[in-house]
This record gives sequence, C-alpha cells and structure tokens, in this order.
Amino acid sequence: MDDLTLIQIDRNVKQWLRQARTLVLTKMTERLTVNEKSSRKDLVTNVDKENEKFLITKIKNYAPDSHVLGEEGFGDQINREKGWIWIVDPIDGTMNFVKQQDHFAIMVALYIDGQGVLGYIYDVMNDELYSGGPNLGVFKNDVQLDQPANTALADGLVSLSAPLLIHDRFNLLQAADESSGVRVYGSAGIEMIHLLTGKIITYVSYLKPWDFAAGKILGETLGLVTSTIDGQPLDMLSSGFVMVATENAQRDILPIIGQNG
Repeated sequence: MDDLTLIQIDRNVKQWLRQARTLVLTKMTERLTVNEKSSRKDLVTNVDKENEKFLITKIKNYAPDSHVLGEEGFGDQINREKGWIWIVDPIDGTMNFVKQQDHFAIMVALYIDGQGVLGYIYDVMNDELYSGGPNLGVFKNDVQLDQPANTALADGLVSLSAPLLIHDRFNLLQAADESSGVRVYGSAGIEMIHLLTGKIITYVSYLKPWDFAAGKILGETLGLVTSTIDGQPLDMLSSGFVMVATENAQRDILPIIGQNG
C-alpha cells in the first residue's frame, strides 16, 4: 500500500472517530441502557452497540471487501488473518463510562494479511486521538510522539490488572514490588496511551483482540514490545494474557513470571 493511500485512509478514520465521539457525548446526556454480559463487572450499554454499528457502517461503505471484528458482535466471523481486517472497540472501559463518565476510549485498528497497518486510540473525554502506524509514525492529535525511554522495571510505574494483582497470578505481586509503583486505570486504551507517552512502562492484563489491536500497532511503532505473558508472539484473533512493555521492563519481568511455576 502506498503512502498516499495510507494518508487517505487515515484521514477518513479520524473523521469517523470524531463523529463517533460526538455520538458518544450526545448519548451521555441521555439515560443509558446498561446490561451485563458475562458478569456484573462486564457491562455493555446502548452506546457501545450504537457506536459499533456506526463505525462498521463507515468501514463497510469505504472498503466493502473488508472484514470487521467488533467487540459487540455486529461485525464478521473471522477465523484467519487474510485480507483487510478492521478491529473495533466502540467503548473500551465500559465500566468507567457507566460509573465515571471518564477514562474510556474508542479504538480501531487495521490489519492487512496479519500485519498491523494503522491504529487509533481516542481518549474521548480529553479529546486526544492517538493514531498512526509503522509507515506514518505515531501522533497525539497533530503532534508526532517521540519514542518513550527504554526504562527498566525498577525505574518505572507499571499497570497490572486488578484481578491479576489480587490473586497474585504469574507472580505479579513481586513484579509490582520491584517496580516504582502500580497504577490501575480500568481501560486497555487508556493504559496503552500511558505506555505510548512514557507514563507507565508495562501493562499486563487478560485482553481480547479489540483490547490490544490498536495499541499493539502504535506501541510497536514506538519501540515497545507486545507479547503473551510469557514473551511469545500474539495471535491477533485470540484472547489471552498480554504484556506490553519497554524492552528493558519485559526483560526484567519475564524471569519473575517464570518463577510462577
């Protein structure tokens, strides 16, 4: 794909996302319909569903041969990484959206034949859109980001999901203790933004493709490492325990996780 085509796609996606943001902000002034999915801590709202339908419609109208994997199930059934695959999370951090009306994101990613091409993470309430890919660089709105420092575990803050910490999965309490401290934000998109901007150096959580697809593209463009919890390559269509980190932080954490057994 040539750069002119990439730039045109990028402009279109940014326009769709800004329209999606307007939709979300409008719906936030109305009464939400909130339902449980797998548990009382796994929520979905009418806004999640409407936003996903909106984004899928935009994608399909623009690139009708594309396939779309969406969190709320309005996309396609995808079982192989061939062709254009868009991965959409219409509201990442739905619990935060419902309880706080803050700290949530909209995320979109484009993969072509399994390769990350473009990623987008939109911090809705702060109106900060992080976007780009390996051929464009990474931007916060219109400002290009520098690569974050390759900080070691002892010198940086880490973000570890609350269930993993509470139950000390993978020996992560030791990893937390050996870091400079722990921060938990409750949204993969917001965590990824903090990685891109160097505010944290590691994020570990159980993630699904729509949780990590955009962040993987943007993070790897800026020199971060995305892998399974034990340092293996990610399957883009599967869910599992994921680590995104600086190279040095990953180097420090992997032996600690290995002590888990």
